[in-house]
Amino acid sequence: MITYSLMDTGSDSLYEYLCKSIKNDIMQGTLKAGERLPSKRIFASNLGVSVVTVENAYAQLMAEGYIYSIPKKGFYVADFNSSIMEQRKPLLGKDMAAEEEKAQAADQEDCCFADFSSNQTSSDLFPFTIWSKVIREMLSDSRVQLMTNSPCGGVLALREAIGRYVRDFRGMSVRPEQIIIGAGTEYLYGLLVQLLGNDRIYGVENPGYRKLENIYRSFHAPCEWITMDDAGICVSALEEKAVEIVHITPSHQYPTGIVMPISRRYELLGWASRKEGRYIIEDDYDSELRLSGQPIPTLQSIDLSEKVIYMNTFTKTLCSTVRISYMILPPKLLARFYERLSFYSCTVSNFEQYTLARFIEEGKFEAHVNRLRNHYRKKRDMLLEALDHSKLKDRISVSGEEAGLHFLLSVHTELSEGAVMERAGERGIRLVPLSSYFYGEVREENIYVMNFSSIDIDRADEIMERLYQSFGN
Repeated sequence: MITYSLMDTGSDSLYEYLCKSIKNDIMQGTLKAGERLPSKRIFASNLGVSVVTVENAYAQLMAEGYIYSIPKKGFYVADFNSSIMEQRKPLLGKDMAAEEEKAQAADQEDCCFADFSSNQTSSDLFPFTIWSKVIREMLSDSRVQLMTNSPCGGVLALREAIGRYVRDFRGMSVRPEQIIIGAGTEYLYGLLVQLLGNDRIYGVENPGYRKLENIYRSFHAPCEWITMDDAGICVSALEEKAVEIVHITPSHQYPTGIVMPISRRYELLGWASRKEGRYIIEDDYDSELRLSGQPIPTLQSIDLSEKVIYMNTFTKTLCSTVRISYMILPPKLLARFYERLSFYSCTVSNFEQYTLARFIEEGKFEAHVNRLRNHYRKKRDMLLEALDHSKLKDRISVSGEEAGLHFLLSVHTELSEGAVMERAGERGIRLVPLSSYFYGEVREENIYVMNFSSIDIDRADEIMERLYQSFGN
């Protein structure tokens, strides 16, 4: 949902400031032609203003022609962005105008035949009917709570629901106040750097999620890439590079799929406990989607030294546009967090927090996750079966397929990785090589990270034929 800060409106009234904010987003193209605006009541609740304020803003925008209404359906952005762009181009200069034309052309391109780089969730998998029912219940039963400012760590109802969930399904014993809610893990990473200090050395897995380094360095925190072996991150490398905070994905390493064995977990906990100020950030980003066997116990659940900061997100289990994540701080850090960072407001609206809390409390989240597991297990099995029955069978090997929504595909081919990528692109197949996740020297080529969440499994046989052609006949 679109949102605006109405804390500093200057000399404008609330409705005038809101009107200008929406108008600016329409002019800039942030709000697209035909896009539906929030209903007056929901928008007012999200902004913390009266319905009359939103009603007056919408009325002014309609009068000026920026939006239009359809009876019993809502308010929509008027279609005049193309005219605005034509007027702006002479002011933008040739280079910027050319870039905008390229962007528009890219938006208009058909989706590729199979995109193994995408982690988008199909709209068919989101429980719209159940979610909307919970929303209606919240609007009816919890109006006072919805209009009460949330504590900095998030509303208690959601933190209690998450606490019970991680106890029942992840074997973790935590108090609700240890749980901090935020709009996405990237925001929470930023809080952690402020909490732990940007004068500490942070370590990330190599290969790993490249954006992590960008986030840490944006806070001027030194970041080191730490080598891995078959058991996960190498503890000896942490010592060599004087790392103090290490960020890992032990239950399903991204992107290799390695599951850290218990021996390495205890070795890592031993490393953290040997020196004051060392911490482990356990990123459990897709633990609910382990498709074979039992869930892997968390590092936090066996931590006796209070050295593990646990993080998880709902973007994998609900959808990629639901920006609700949480971290669980060890007691030693909890007092420091409330002392130093309690001035921050929670970045997730009460509306979303209370809805998700009830969704979890009533068992709907558990049922949804079980449905997801079944769906993705079936999709993965069908995709692997298609690989096994394709012409590629004797030229490939698969690893890391037990958990999560991706696996590694190693290909034996005389072609270079660059040539494979080019040939695949020509055939409508979008691939991501494992080499793109490495910092420094790449040990092997022609290993690909196959995200299958958005793949149309009905196209499996044709996808295999196009992959075969891409890897060389």
